[in-house]
Amino acid sequence: MNNNDFSKLQSVSRRYFLKESAMGLGSLALGSLMGACSSNELRSSQLLDPLSPRPPHFPGKAKSVIYLHMAGSPSQLELFDYKPELAKLHNQDCPPSLLEGKQFAFIRGVPKMLGPQAIFKQHGESRAWISDNLPHLSTIADELSFLKAVNTDQFNHAPAQLFMHTGAPRLGRPSIGSWATYGLGSENSNLPGFVVLTSGGKTPDAGKSVWGSGFLPSVYQGVQCRSEGDPVLYITDPDGISRDLKKKTIAAINDVNQQHYEEFQDPETLTRINQYELAYRMQISVPEVMNINKEPDYIHQLYGTSPGKTSFANNCLLARKLVENGVRFVQLFDWGWDSHGTDVDNALDLGFRNKCRDIDRSITALILDLKQRGLLDQTLIVWGGEFGRTPMQENRDNKQMPFFGRDHHAEAFTMWMAGGGIKRGASWGETDEIGYSAVNGKTSVHDVQATILNQLGFDHEKLTYQFQGRPFRLTDVSGKVISEIVA
Repeated sequence: MNNNDFSKLQSVSRRYFLKESAMGLGSLALGSLMGACSSNELRSSQLLDPLSPRPPHFPGKAKSVIYLHMAGSPSQLELFDYKPELAKLHNQDCPPSLLEGKQFAFIRGVPKMLGPQAIFKQHGESRAWISDNLPHLSTIADELSFLKAVNTDQFNHAPAQLFMHTGAPRLGRPSIGSWATYGLGSENSNLPGFVVLTSGGKTPDAGKSVWGSGFLPSVYQGVQCRSEGDPVLYITDPDGISRDLKKKTIAAINDVNQQHYEEFQDPETLTRINQYELAYRMQISVPEVMNINKEPDYIHQLYGTSPGKTSFANNCLLARKLVENGVRFVQLFDWGWDSHGTDVDNALDLGFRNKCRDIDRSITALILDLKQRGLLDQTLIVWGGEFGRTPMQENRDNKQMPFFGRDHHAEAFTMWMAGGGIKRGASWGETDEIGYSAVNGKTSVHDVQATILNQLGFDHEKLTYQFQGRPFRLTDVSGKVISEIVA
């Protein structure tokens, strides 16, 4: 080796590189620190008033979202995905090709194929197929935009619900409502930015994590309200506690919290201060907004509401009142859609029809009511479950269930959106002749989430939060806007 060769080798050594590029590395580090500082300053200013209105990345077509989640997952094959070929296969043995290498929650052995347990007709100028289970909704078919080939990789309720609402099937991620309020804030400082209403007698299988804030500040988590009794627990002061005394108590608590924040700089302390103050303001505003007794008779008839009771219909009316008063994200969970056919309540030709009757009139009323008030164009409505149902009848241990039912199905199911800048009377995606798999327009859960954020004015890749050393986002590392249904 000559001297020339030795010099060249020296110039490509790690020691030489570090020595010659020390200033460049220092500049990179300084730039990173300055970026982190500016990011932290922005986050700190946001924490001082975490629910103040903020502009999105670009002008959004929707100002608020009402997400209607049917917990347990309704059968698309009895609602929107008409499959006449499946009717011809009714009660025949399921072909091995539909079973081999597949995972099901309960099916074991060889089940029978199950034809549609509903009568379908086309409705509106869009000629949308909707079953007789939803006679009211079929009258406004041209307001809806269907996603016929939504796909997930989860086939059990809790992880599938988490995936749908937080972008991951495991605990710890913020829900989509939390992301929306983190990005946009709220238009009413006296109400939470994110409100949750439940019906059906139970909370979703994934529990309250589906409206949790994850690693975002807890001020962005969903606030669960009730349509019976006090709308929020402990919102009424105990006997002997006046409004003025309550105000002084909160001021004293927040003085201590402020001192704690100045000493330890924990941003959650600022969140706690804001939550105390918001709770105080909510004592006046929430009971008023959550009171449906003052609504005119024609509205109660439209929705089918029963004031003073817990019902999906009441929650739909409350959802309208909440977005009307500036709440950013309203989440309705209705439990009881797990149609396995193990008993009358979850039989597709019995209990399922009753569940459809519970929601049909009130969802239709919600869309019509928003439209007549000029709010539908700025309110995005999303409807769906966490997965779909199989085209074969459920069996367990190679035995059919006593009633017609379907197992969980992750490969293809139907969701729909309306209002909020979504095309009217559109449909995207298609499943095969029996509704088993997507044949075109396959849509992922992350695509659905990206589209919701897009309608609010966000680039889903840029709405991020720094946590554990890296930026996180709702759609993880995938997802695209479903432009085919965007107006």
